[in-house]
Amino acid sequence: MQSPPYILLLLSDKMNSWSVLDPAEGYGLVKVFPNYEEAENWLLEDEYEPLEGRLSSSEIHANI
Repeated sequence: MQSPPYILLLLSDKMNSWSVLDPAEGYGLVKVFPNYEEAENWLLEDEYEPLEGRLSSSEIHANI
């Protein structure tokens, strides 16, 4: 694992689409997916590993 780890956030919206956000770039949008499975596959192809934990969108927007 990279040290320090490079973290991306996977966030769903009310329409059940999934967005990958990059906290290192001011939570900028990296990519949008129509479902969780496609987002998960894309992240796994790039060898990202899942971490446990959740944030609400209000917590993310407070950090932007």
